[in-house]
Amino acid sequence: MIRRVTVPSLFPPPTYSHVSVVEAGTRLAFLAGSVPLGPDGTLVGPGDPVRQAEQVIENLREQLAAVGSDLGHVVATDVYVVSGEPAVLSAVWSVVEASGLSTGPHSSTLIGVACLGYTGQLVEITATAVVPE
Repeated sequence: MIRRVTVPSLFPPPTYSHVSVVEAGTRLAFLAGSVPLGPDGTLVGPGDPVRQAEQVIENLREQLAAVGSDLGHVVATDVYVVSGEPAVLSAVWSVVEASGLSTGPHSSTLIGVACLGYTGQLVEITATAVVPE
């Protein structure tokens, strides 16, 4: 159902694939950006990008479960982090790896940005996933 490809002629990525191919006829879920808000709408982990990344992953799990999918069926993500520091981006990526989201591995882009939508928000992840039959 999902074929993940690491292109031999390109530099091998550490924990993701260059391309994910989904066969025709498969249901896909395109998730809105998952943000670090708790169920009551309050920001989780103010000032802490690692804690915010953990909440974002938990919210992604909920989004995926609602449509009958899970982290293992994610084929692509964009990970946004409010920082220009590679160490901060790496710390957030470590949360992504530890979550199982990078299982597969999936195709991903890690992006440092100036700001995100909610005051104090430091992390957001968008995802595309296969919804298994």
